[in-house]
Amino acid sequence: MAVAQPLEYLSQAQIDKFYRDGYLVVPGFLSQDQTSSLLFRAKELLDGFTPEDHPMTKFTTSDKNHVGDNYFLNSGDKIRYFLDEDAVDSSGKLTRDKARAVNKIGHALHELDPVFQNVTLENDRLKALARDLRFHHDPVALQSMVIFKQSQTGGAVPEHNDSTFLYTSPPSALGFWIALEKCTPMNGALSFLPGSHLTTPITKRFIRLPGGGTGFEQLATPPPPSSDISEKREVSASEGVSEGNYVLEACESGDLVLIHGSVLHKSERNTSAHTRFAYTFHMIDSSPYAQYDEKNWLQPTDAMPFSRILDVPNEITLSTAVH
Repeated sequence: MAVAQPLEYLSQAQIDKFYRDGYLVVPGFLSQDQTSSLLFRAKELLDGFTPEDHPMTKFTTSDKNHVGDNYFLNSGDKIRYFLDEDAVDSSGKLTRDKARAVNKIGHALHELDPVFQNVTLENDRLKALARDLRFHHDPVALQSMVIFKQSQTGGAVPEHNDSTFLYTSPPSALGFWIALEKCTPMNGALSFLPGSHLTTPITKRFIRLPGGGTGFEQLATPPPPSSDISEKREVSASEGVSEGNYVLEACESGDLVLIHGSVLHKSERNTSAHTRFAYTFHMIDSSPYAQYDEKNWLQPTDAMPFSRILDVPNEITLSTAVH
């Protein structure tokens, strides 16, 4: 019988809270020097954006309008720029300054940019957290992004869960969301429906369509939620609105928010005078523990396979990790 290793970074109370609520705020995960370096580099990348060379791709998480062009589909091994929905007019011109038009930069920052690679693939604290959480056997990293929620113009992100967009069988997505600036109720801090990962089945998945572009495929037999809790109502992210009380999680720069792939979460429009920049990436379990197939929009390449996080896989995982 495998024996659990002593905890290296997280406390047992933090681990219990993550599996109970479906998310966890880890204060001060990055030092202020690390956070400042990421923020400075993110702004450098923004300054380097050249609209003249851009196909004016827009980005949204809604079902009907999700971008589905080659610029998006081929960004898994590149650093590319995606714009807010209303940042481009009907003639394809920017409606505001280029630095305020970008919604996110992705999706291979952790592989191609040394500053982001350092805190993702070369971070001993991150590896210790992955060993403590035991969410995966052999996690790999994918889909890294800087998200720019601009002051006054940064749009709301509707209720969703991450396993819909990074689907494995069984579901195994885990989000790492790091605040690069202070996050408040006014500038679009994340909100969560605690425990919804236990009651919300994954009913659809975001895929590459056979004829090109992207869309949503309904799952014939949705995988079960992490456990059965009869007193809670089952909800689906596709319903758009869920019963229950969302909890807004304000946080400081350098704080990490761990996000279970099935937990429902969202963020409101930035109505403040302050930006809300964040760095985020995801992990999934690798084969043979979970299958990530060719239908997924983001695909590894021969030149850039998904990078493993742990030198030695976790021998055991916690039971609610990937159900």
